[in-house]
Amino acid sequence: MRAPLISPFRRVSPASITTQPLQPGDNLRGAVLMCLSMLGYGCNDAVMKYVTQTMPLYQAIALRGVAMVVVLWFLARREGGLQLRLARGDRWPMFWRVLGEVGSTVLFLNALRAMAIGDLAAVMQSLPLAIMLAAAVFFGEPLGWRRTSAVVVGMIGVMLILRPGSGTFGIWALVALAAMLLMVLRDMVTRLFGRHVGSASIAFYAALSVAVTGFVGVIWDGWVAPDVRQLALLVLSGAFLTLGYLTAVAAMRVGEISYVAPFRYTSLLVAIVAGLLIFGEWPDSWTWIGAILIVGAGGYTIWREAQLQRS
Repeated sequence: MRAPLISPFRRVSPASITTQPLQPGDNLRGAVLMCLSMLGYGCNDAVMKYVTQTMPLYQAIALRGVAMVVVLWFLARREGGLQLRLARGDRWPMFWRVLGEVGSTVLFLNALRAMAIGDLAAVMQSLPLAIMLAAAVFFGEPLGWRRTSAVVVGMIGVMLILRPGSGTFGIWALVALAAMLLMVLRDMVTRLFGRHVGSASIAFYAALSVAVTGFVGVIWDGWVAPDVRQLALLVLSGAFLTLGYLTAVAAMRVGEISYVAPFRYTSLLVAIVAGLLIFGEWPDSWTWIGAILIVGAGGYTIWREAQLQRS
């Protein structure tokens, strides 16, 4: 029996770097999973930005990590899918994925404290293009002029939002770009796990590693006594991030990376809405034009895939 669409125990990854033939609907399933992942990550970012206004960053990372580890542990044990011991061939992919996860989390959240959430999300929209190029280089996935054109249109939208010279490209934008490169590493090595490794196990290792990093960072960043409201928000953040983790891992194991990756553009829309509702950051007209281009590029990619499946 096939696992449900958003099951954390979906085991469809290739056994090696040679990918399995696509099944009907795999690309569309991957796109849906990626959109859910971006929703989870975007909501988590908004909650973390809000909480870290009154709490040290690494304390927030540590407490959120504890909540995530507990949730993933019980979820996995309930389904019997958590694997604490990895086969020899899966240890190096896990090492590199954890490195990418921890590094990107620390850099991203530091940038998040200093930048408007919408500006940071716009900088991060270069991630799909980087992933697409990495997939072509390391996995030999065909780019095709239509997919390439859709991603380029999306990148033009990002540039309209950033508008070089507007002040967005500062030191923290460079920190965000470094976080993006580590995310590319994280997503690429996800493709290397054997099909016997469940997505929940991969997410559990990532959450545990980030939580440990948070407790180590507390030594330098300090600790304050959290109140009930802060703890509740961190639990909520952990729930959003758990959704993001599980669906992101599953998305990178379904369909072609070069097709699924562009749907990361939906994170920009989540960031715009969160910035407006929580932080009072109203996007200007250029931001809306750029967002329309990004959504249009993703919509065209979905339409094109549907046309290919019908033919």
